[in-house]
Amino acid sequence: MELSIFLEPPSPTIMEMAATLPDNTLGRKIKFIERGSEEAELNQIDIAIIGVKEERGAINNKGCSEGPDKIRKKLYPLFAGGYAPKIADFGNVGAGNSINDTYFAVNTVMTELLKKKVVIIVLGGSQDITYATYRAYEGLERTVNIVSVDPMIDIGAINEDVTSKNYLGNIILHQPNYLFNYSNLGYQTYFTDQNNIELMEKLFFDTYRLGQVKSDMEEVEPVVRNADILTFDVGAIRYSDAPGNRNSSPNGFNGEEACKIARYAGLSDKLSCVGFYELNPLSDKDEQTAFLVAEMVWYFIEGYYGRKKDYPVGTKNGYTKYHVSLEDGKYDLVFYKSDKSGRWWMEVPYPPSKKSKYERHHMVPCSYADYQTACDNEMPDRWWQAFQKLS
Repeated sequence: MELSIFLEPPSPTIMEMAATLPDNTLGRKIKFIERGSEEAELNQIDIAIIGVKEERGAINNKGCSEGPDKIRKKLYPLFAGGYAPKIADFGNVGAGNSINDTYFAVNTVMTELLKKKVVIIVLGGSQDITYATYRAYEGLERTVNIVSVDPMIDIGAINEDVTSKNYLGNIILHQPNYLFNYSNLGYQTYFTDQNNIELMEKLFFDTYRLGQVKSDMEEVEPVVRNADILTFDVGAIRYSDAPGNRNSSPNGFNGEEACKIARYAGLSDKLSCVGFYELNPLSDKDEQTAFLVAEMVWYFIEGYYGRKKDYPVGTKNGYTKYHVSLEDGKYDLVFYKSDKSGRWWMEVPYPPSKKSKYERHHMVPCSYADYQTACDNEMPDRWWQAFQKLS
């Protein structure tokens, strides 16, 4: 399929700037895809960058459609790390005649990229694009896990058009449904309806308050490692670090924490799409938010090229296996520690009849703290929630 019918190149200013940059910068290392050459390039690259210039689903953040090129302006002068990047910039999906036209274009482009096992970086645009991103996996008939970095849980009113504040509710109700797990990182209780928190608990989804996450950032890594899709709302970053969002508030992640989450996403062998949304250049003082998001993309790329490819499958060679018996043998918990990276997983049983549906999800990323919890004869929350969904 000729993807260029859905895409337009970055602005001429960005292209001209990239051509004048020093040799080792990302702007010189990343390929700009020419019309008609997409299919040939798909077999040559690891990562694709796609902008989405859509804002009709944004709530109180009009102007975010101009975010993609502002991020590129700050990203491309950054120097590449100690790796040889195979990255292509496919340009932007422009706003269609209707927002559903935009969703269709995003869905189509992403489905083709995912079929080729290309990892995708989406530059938004409004966060409802996550809905179109999720539906790209529908074409692959693959159940997925979504992690959202967001100050609220975006369920909203389901019977309305998809927006940045209700896209999650539309994903949950969409049929056929391919969502296995959803995790929210950094919700702020005063922005979040208690009914939504209770709904997440009933669905055995994971929610982590901002204070809980900031108190132990290392525990974020297993959550992100379990994601196929990570969607990052710039409004989750505090205003002083990211003023370019009309919904930002005094509290949130700081810049260093946001970059750490992006790097964790890059390191995850499972993750195939990351999206950065809701950057609004009209509110971005001195382009500092665009600069921060560019650094987050840089950290994601660095993480990607540091992947260990140690997801435990097959014979489990290269892992140390631990058994922990709970409740007088009622539950036998099996943990694996990678000899290569030192990361941990839990093996959660599931019915053999559901192998084709759940095989990708029964090895649950965890931390040493989960193993210690089990050794103290307590059931780790991660294991129990996964067990409920797999049963």
